[in-house]
Amino acid sequence: MKLKILFFFSLLLGLGSVSAAPNAEEILAASDAIRNPGRPFSVTVTLTEFQAGKQVDTSTLTSYSRTQQQGGQFASLIRFVLPARDAGKLMLKNGNELWFYDPTNKASVRLSPQQRLLGQASNGDVVTVNFSKDYKATLVGDEEIQDGERRTRKAHKLALVAEAPDVTYASIEMWVDTENNRPLKARFFAESSRLLKTAYYRRFQSQLGAERPTETVIIDGLNPQSVTIMRFSDYKARVIPDTWMQRDFLPRFQPD
Repeated sequence: MKLKILFFFSLLLGLGSVSAAPNAEEILAASDAIRNPGRPFSVTVTLTEFQAGKQVDTSTLTSYSRTQQQGGQFASLIRFVLPARDAGKLMLKNGNELWFYDPTNKASVRLSPQQRLLGQASNGDVVTVNFSKDYKATLVGDEEIQDGERRTRKAHKLALVAEAPDVTYASIEMWVDTENNRPLKARFFAESSRLLKTAYYRRFQSQLGAERPTETVIIDGLNPQSVTIMRFSDYKARVIPDTWMQRDFLPRFQPD
């Protein structure tokens, strides 16, 4: 009888020591928290387009982002800085709506998040987004991949399917580092399941309390010679008024 009791408790201890399988939604949320600060912030975004290794275009933006009170998704105001011809133009994402404002004609027009902004970077790529708020995640498995620094990393592979309307991509495959939940790689698909682009997150640096990717390399799904690099710099925690995230306020916006 004593042997049976000892065996029973040994079995319980053994079961208790088995770690629970990782949860796909938790992995995705942890990855979001690494890509995006959890407080209102601004960041400079520099887009550089390359064709066959040659730079062909560039643009600089300032992004102001804060989480919405309902839902936890980000609202973002994008101010165009360079080139000079675009300076002062604005783009606003609040909820599922994306607006473009041109101070020259004082008109605001509705935009599609899928529309390209520069090179392989779409409008939806430059606004701050928590994928866990718009997509349902499933854990496909773990595998080794080459990250953006050409290092071999073990990663959770997640399959993301859009749940919210008007999102930029119908589905996403994402690889998240098993060691620290860093986003490493993502593949973005259209509704037809056509591969639109592949992105690598790299050059992690300490920014606003976490090691965040300061570069995203975006490669065209059909032409690997078409590459756009998004660089993120000058992160700042700041107060962002609710009024900045309202379409009616766009003509009165003045950066401080």
